[in-house]
Amino acid sequence: MVPEERKLFDNGSHQNILLEDYGHGEMVQANVHFIVDSGQGIVLDPGGHKVFKHLLSEIGGLIGVDNLKYIFLSHQDPDIVAAINGWLMTTKATALCPNLWTRFIPHFGVDRLVIHRIKGIGDRGTIIKLGNSELYILPAHFMHAPGNLQIYDPTSKILYSGDLGASLGQDYIYAPSFEEHVKYMEGFHKRYIPTSKVLKTWVKMARQLDIEIIAPQHGAIMKGKDMVNKFFDWLENLECGIDIMEDVYQIPQEHFEG
Repeated sequence: MVPEERKLFDNGSHQNILLEDYGHGEMVQANVHFIVDSGQGIVLDPGGHKVFKHLLSEIGGLIGVDNLKYIFLSHQDPDIVAAINGWLMTTKATALCPNLWTRFIPHFGVDRLVIHRIKGIGDRGTIIKLGNSELYILPAHFMHAPGNLQIYDPTSKILYSGDLGASLGQDYIYAPSFEEHVKYMEGFHKRYIPTSKVLKTWVKMARQLDIEIIAPQHGAIMKGKDMVNKFFDWLENLECGIDIMEDVYQIPQEHFEG
Protein backbone atom coordinates (compact mmCIF):
# COMPACT_ATOMS: atom_id res chain seq x y z
CA MET A 1 0.00 0.00 0.00
CA VAL A 2 1.57 3.27 -1.15
CA PRO A 3 1.12 6.17 1.31
CA GLU A 4 -0.91 9.00 -0.21
CA GLU A 5 1.92 11.50 0.16
CA ARG A 6 4.05 9.30 -2.13
CA LYS A 7 1.43 9.14 -4.88
CA LEU A 8 2.27 12.04 -7.14
CA PHE A 9 -0.49 11.10 -9.61
CA ASP A 10 -3.07 8.33 -10.01
CA ASN A 11 -5.93 8.18 -12.50
CA GLY A 12 -6.52 4.47 -12.18
CA SER A 13 -4.45 3.24 -15.12
CA HIS A 14 -1.49 5.63 -14.76
CA GLN A 15 0.42 6.10 -11.50
CA ASN A 16 3.44 8.18 -10.54
CA ILE A 17 4.96 7.01 -7.27
CA LEU A 18 7.82 8.24 -5.12
CA LEU A 19 9.23 4.99 -3.77
CA GLU A 20 10.25 4.62 -0.15
CA ASP A 21 13.56 6.26 0.80
CA TYR A 22 15.84 3.38 1.81
CA GLY A 23 19.09 5.36 1.64
CA HIS A 24 20.46 6.44 5.00
CA GLY A 25 23.77 7.02 6.74
CA GLU A 26 26.58 8.74 4.88
CA MET A 27 25.02 8.42 1.43
CA VAL A 28 23.59 11.50 -0.25
CA GLN A 29 19.80 11.38 -0.04
CA ALA A 30 18.30 10.20 -3.32
CA ASN A 31 14.73 9.86 -4.58
CA VAL A 32 13.68 6.90 -6.69
CA HIS A 33 10.63 7.55 -8.85
CA PHE A 34 8.38 4.94 -10.45
CA ILE A 35 5.88 5.35 -13.29
CA VAL A 36 3.24 2.74 -14.12
CA ASP A 37 0.84 2.71 -17.05
CA SER A 38 -1.58 -0.16 -17.73
CA GLY A 39 0.52 -2.50 -15.61
CA GLN A 40 3.92 -1.68 -17.17
CA GLY A 41 6.56 0.13 -15.15
CA ILE A 42 9.70 2.24 -15.45
CA VAL A 43 11.99 2.93 -12.50
CA LEU A 44 14.05 6.12 -12.56
CA ASP A 45 17.63 6.33 -11.27
CA PRO A 46 17.37 3.33 -8.92
CA GLY A 47 20.63 3.87 -7.05
CA GLY A 48 23.12 1.62 -5.32
CA HIS A 49 23.44 -1.79 -3.69
CA LYS A 50 22.11 -0.85 -0.24
CA VAL A 51 18.71 0.11 -1.61
CA PHE A 52 18.48 -2.43 -4.45
CA LYS A 53 16.79 -5.36 -2.71
CA HIS A 54 14.30 -3.10 -0.93
CA LEU A 55 13.29 -1.30 -4.15
CA LEU A 56 13.08 -4.56 -6.10
CA SER A 57 10.77 -5.99 -3.46
CA GLU A 58 8.60 -2.86 -3.44
CA ILE A 59 8.26 -2.86 -7.23
CA GLY A 60 7.54 -6.59 -7.17
CA GLY A 61 4.70 -5.94 -4.76
CA LEU A 62 3.29 -3.14 -6.90
CA ILE A 63 3.35 -4.65 -10.39
CA GLY A 64 5.52 -7.81 -10.34
CA VAL A 65 9.15 -7.63 -11.44
CA ASP A 66 8.39 -9.16 -14.85
CA ASN A 67 6.27 -6.09 -15.67
CA LEU A 68 9.17 -3.69 -15.20
CA LYS A 69 9.80 -2.60 -18.80
CA TYR A 70 12.48 0.06 -18.39
CA ILE A 71 15.21 1.19 -16.03
CA PHE A 72 16.03 4.84 -16.71
CA LEU A 73 19.55 6.07 -15.92
CA SER A 74 19.74 9.85 -16.32
CA HIS A 75 23.55 9.81 -16.18
CA GLN A 76 26.49 7.80 -14.86
CA ASP A 77 26.77 8.70 -11.15
CA PRO A 78 26.89 5.83 -8.61
CA ASP A 79 23.78 7.06 -6.77
CA ILE A 80 21.97 6.27 -10.03
CA VAL A 81 23.63 3.24 -11.62
CA ALA A 82 25.73 1.38 -9.01
CA ALA A 83 23.28 -1.54 -8.73
CA ILE A 84 22.41 -1.79 -12.42
CA ASN A 85 23.80 -5.32 -12.76
CA GLY A 86 21.40 -6.53 -10.09
CA TRP A 87 18.45 -4.90 -11.84
CA LEU A 88 19.36 -6.45 -15.19
CA MET A 89 20.02 -9.90 -13.72
CA THR A 90 16.74 -10.08 -11.77
CA THR A 91 14.32 -8.42 -14.23
CA LYS A 92 13.63 -8.46 -17.97
CA ALA A 93 13.83 -4.66 -18.18
CA THR A 94 15.81 -2.61 -20.70
CA ALA A 95 18.12 0.04 -19.25
CA LEU A 96 18.05 3.41 -21.01
CA CYS A 97 20.94 5.83 -20.59
CA PRO A 98 22.71 8.63 -22.48
CA ASN A 99 24.86 7.38 -25.36
CA LEU A 100 27.82 9.14 -23.80
CA TRP A 101 27.87 6.74 -20.83
CA THR A 102 27.17 3.33 -22.41
CA ARG A 103 30.84 2.31 -22.20
CA PHE A 104 31.39 3.71 -18.70
CA ILE A 105 28.41 2.11 -16.93
CA PRO A 106 29.78 -1.45 -17.50
CA HIS A 107 32.57 -0.53 -15.04
CA PHE A 108 29.96 -1.00 -12.29
CA GLY A 109 30.25 -4.75 -12.91
CA VAL A 110 27.64 -5.45 -15.57
CA ASP A 111 27.60 -9.14 -16.51
CA ARG A 112 28.27 -9.94 -20.18
CA LEU A 113 25.01 -11.91 -20.34
CA VAL A 114 22.89 -8.77 -19.77
CA ILE A 115 25.04 -5.96 -21.14
CA HIS A 116 23.12 -5.98 -24.43
CA ARG A 117 20.07 -4.68 -22.52
CA ILE A 118 21.74 -1.32 -21.86
CA LYS A 119 20.53 0.94 -24.67
CA GLY A 120 21.95 4.37 -25.44
CA ILE A 121 19.79 7.43 -26.10
CA GLY A 122 21.11 10.19 -28.39
CA ASP A 123 21.81 13.76 -27.37
CA ARG A 124 18.44 15.04 -28.58
CA GLY A 125 16.43 12.54 -26.55
CA THR A 126 13.49 10.46 -27.76
CA ILE A 127 9.91 9.35 -27.01
CA ILE A 128 9.21 5.94 -25.47
CA LYS A 129 6.01 3.95 -25.02
CA LEU A 130 4.96 2.74 -21.57
CA GLY A 131 1.70 0.84 -21.51
CA ASN A 132 -0.77 3.08 -23.34
CA SER A 133 1.16 6.28 -22.62
CA GLU A 134 4.19 8.08 -24.00
CA LEU A 135 7.13 9.53 -22.06
CA TYR A 136 9.48 12.18 -23.40
CA ILE A 137 13.19 11.69 -22.74
CA LEU A 138 14.60 15.21 -22.78
CA PRO A 139 18.14 16.55 -23.24
CA ALA A 140 19.56 18.00 -20.02
CA HIS A 141 23.26 17.94 -20.78
CA PHE A 142 25.70 19.58 -18.33
CA MET A 143 23.12 19.50 -15.52
CA HIS A 144 25.31 18.34 -14.13
CA ALA A 145 26.76 15.54 -16.28
CA PRO A 146 27.89 16.27 -19.86
CA GLY A 147 25.58 13.47 -20.95
CA ASN A 148 22.36 13.91 -18.99
CA LEU A 149 18.69 13.17 -19.69
CA GLN A 150 15.36 13.88 -18.00
CA ILE A 151 11.85 12.43 -18.33
CA TYR A 152 8.66 14.39 -18.91
CA ASP A 153 5.37 12.57 -18.41
CA PRO A 154 2.56 14.41 -20.26
CA THR A 155 -0.16 12.29 -18.62
CA SER A 156 0.67 13.44 -15.09
CA LYS A 157 2.39 16.67 -16.22
CA ILE A 158 5.41 15.74 -14.11
CA LEU A 159 8.96 16.63 -15.08
CA TYR A 160 11.51 14.27 -13.57
CA SER A 161 14.41 16.69 -13.48
CA GLY A 162 17.25 14.55 -12.10
CA ASP A 163 19.89 16.69 -10.37
CA LEU A 164 18.27 19.89 -11.57
CA GLY A 165 16.08 21.14 -8.75
CA ALA A 166 18.00 19.06 -6.21
CA SER A 167 17.84 20.22 -2.60
CA LEU A 168 19.75 19.08 0.46
CA GLY A 169 19.02 19.41 4.17
CA GLN A 170 15.26 19.95 4.28
CA ASP A 171 12.94 17.58 6.17
CA TYR A 172 9.85 17.62 3.95
CA ILE A 173 8.75 15.77 0.80
CA TYR A 174 6.92 18.72 -0.81
CA ALA A 175 8.36 22.24 -0.82
CA PRO A 176 6.02 24.48 1.21
CA SER A 177 6.83 27.52 -0.96
CA PHE A 178 9.57 28.48 -3.35
CA GLU A 179 10.74 31.30 -1.10
CA GLU A 180 11.20 28.94 1.86
CA HIS A 181 12.73 26.18 -0.24
CA VAL A 182 15.26 27.96 -2.45
CA LYS A 183 17.94 28.13 0.28
CA TYR A 184 18.17 24.33 0.19
CA MET A 185 18.82 24.32 -3.58
CA GLU A 186 21.21 27.23 -3.94
CA GLY A 187 24.49 25.66 -2.84
CA PHE A 188 24.02 22.52 -4.93
CA HIS A 189 23.19 24.39 -8.14
CA LYS A 190 25.99 26.92 -7.79
CA ARG A 191 28.56 24.14 -7.42
CA TYR A 192 27.25 21.32 -9.63
CA ILE A 193 25.97 23.22 -12.68
CA PRO A 194 28.97 24.29 -14.81
CA THR A 195 27.67 27.56 -16.29
CA SER A 196 24.57 29.76 -16.28
CA LYS A 197 24.30 29.57 -20.08
CA VAL A 198 23.08 25.97 -19.97
CA LEU A 199 20.37 26.90 -17.45
CA LYS A 200 18.99 29.60 -19.75
CA THR A 201 19.05 27.18 -22.69
CA TRP A 202 17.25 24.50 -20.71
CA VAL A 203 14.58 26.87 -19.35
CA LYS A 204 13.77 27.98 -22.90
CA MET A 205 12.97 24.35 -23.75
CA ALA A 206 11.16 23.54 -20.49
CA ARG A 207 8.78 26.50 -20.70
CA GLN A 208 7.23 24.84 -23.77
CA LEU A 209 5.97 21.96 -21.61
CA ASP A 210 2.81 21.83 -19.49
CA ILE A 211 4.37 21.11 -16.09
CA GLU A 212 2.48 20.79 -12.80
CA ILE A 213 5.20 19.09 -10.75
CA ILE A 214 9.00 19.07 -10.79
CA ALA A 215 10.29 15.88 -9.16
CA PRO A 216 14.11 15.90 -8.71
CA GLN A 217 16.40 13.01 -7.82
CA HIS A 218 17.45 14.65 -4.54
CA GLY A 219 15.28 16.43 -2.02
CA ALA A 220 11.83 17.95 -2.12
CA ILE A 221 9.24 17.99 -4.89
CA MET A 222 7.99 21.32 -6.26
CA LYS A 223 4.27 21.30 -6.93
CA GLY A 224 2.04 23.78 -8.78
CA LYS A 225 2.54 26.00 -11.82
CA ASP A 226 3.36 29.03 -9.70
CA MET A 227 6.27 27.26 -8.02
CA VAL A 228 7.42 25.77 -11.33
CA ASN A 229 7.53 29.23 -12.93
CA LYS A 230 9.38 30.69 -9.95
CA PHE A 231 11.93 27.89 -10.29
CA PHE A 232 12.39 28.72 -13.98
CA ASP A 233 12.81 32.43 -13.20
CA TRP A 234 15.39 31.62 -10.54
CA LEU A 235 17.40 29.37 -12.87
CA GLU A 236 17.47 32.00 -15.61
CA ASN A 237 19.19 34.44 -13.28
CA LEU A 238 21.46 32.07 -11.34
CA GLU A 239 25.23 32.47 -11.59
CA CYS A 240 26.97 29.14 -11.11
CA GLY A 241 29.98 26.94 -11.81
CA ILE A 242 32.87 28.54 -13.65
CA ASP A 243 30.97 31.84 -13.76
CA ILE A 244 31.68 32.28 -10.03
CA MET A 245 34.74 30.04 -9.49
CA GLU A 246 37.51 31.59 -11.58
CA ASP A 247 39.50 32.58 -8.49
CA VAL A 248 39.76 28.89 -7.44
CA TYR A 249 42.15 28.23 -10.33
CA GLN A 250 45.39 28.94 -8.50
CA ILE A 251 48.41 26.82 -7.53
CA PRO A 252 47.73 25.43 -3.99
CA GLN A 253 49.72 26.97 -1.14
CA GLU A 254 48.56 24.83 1.78
CA HIS A 255 49.66 21.29 2.69
CA PHE A 256 47.16 18.50 3.23
CA GLU A 257 46.72 17.59 6.90
CA GLY A 258 45.32 14.07 6.80
